[in-house]
Amino acid sequence: MTAFFSSLRLPGLAVAGLILAGCSVPDTPTDIHDPYEPVNRLVHGFNKGVDTVAIRPASQVYGHIVPQPVRTGLDNVASNLGMPAAVANKSLQGEPEDAVHNLFRFLVNSTLGVFGIFDAAASFGLEERSADFGQTLGVWGTPEGAYLELPLLGPSTERAAVGQVVDIALNPLSLFSDDVREAEVAGTGTSLLNYRYTFSTTVDGILYESADSYAQLRLFYLDSSRFAEGGETADAIDTELYDDLYGDLYDQ
Repeated sequence: MTAFFSSLRLPGLAVAGLILAGCSVPDTPTDIHDPYEPVNRLVHGFNKGVDTVAIRPASQVYGHIVPQPVRTGLDNVASNLGMPAAVANKSLQGEPEDAVHNLFRFLVNSTLGVFGIFDAAASFGLEERSADFGQTLGVWGTPEGAYLELPLLGPSTERAAVGQVVDIALNPLSLFSDDVREAEVAGTGTSLLNYRYTFSTTVDGILYESADSYAQLRLFYLDSSRFAEGGETADAIDTELYDDLYGDLYDQ
C-alpha cells in the first residue's frame, strides 16, 4: 500500500498538469459550463448505482451501529490529518495569519486532542479555516473550467479536480510517512459514510427524488462551491436561502 501511494505522486501531478492546461472557460462566471455532459451523465449513472447498492446501505449500517461520539472522533482525526495541507495552501494563497492559525490548530489537536480525536483547539478559538489546492488555483487566477463528475469522487470542476490530485499527491505529512496517507484515506472513508448517513434526507432528495438527479446535483455543487468562494452562483441563489437549505450540508 505504501508503494502504491508513492507511485501515484508523479503520475498524479502529470495528470493534474494536463487537466489544468486544458481548462476551458464559460462565457460568464455564472454559466453552467458542461461540455462533457454525455460522459458526465454516464459517470453519474455509475456513481448513483454505487450509492444505491453500497454507499447508502453501508452508511445506514455505520450510522446505526457506531455511536455518535465515535463517529465524531473519527471525523476529527481525518480532518486533523488534512490540516497540514490547509496550512500549506493558506500560505500559497498569501494568507499567513490563517496559515499560522491552522498550524496551531493542528498542534493543539494533535497533542491535547489526542491525535485529533477531540477538537480541543475549538476551546481556544482555533476553528478550522479550510483550504485546498483548488481554492489556491482560484486565488492565482486559474479559471474554474468545465464541470466534471468523477468516478466515486462525485461532482467537481477541472480546477477542483487538479486541486484534489495535488492535495492527494503532496500532503506534507504523507511526504514523511505513507502510513499517514493510508490513515487519511481510511479516515476519509469513514467520514464519507458519516456524511452520507447524517445528511441522508438531503442527498436522497437530490439523487432519488428529483426529476433529473444529474442536473440537480450539478446545480447544487456549482452553487455551493461558488458561494463558498464568495462568487456568484449559477442561478443567483439567495444567500439566506442557501444558508437555510444547504449551509450545514456544505460546511461539513
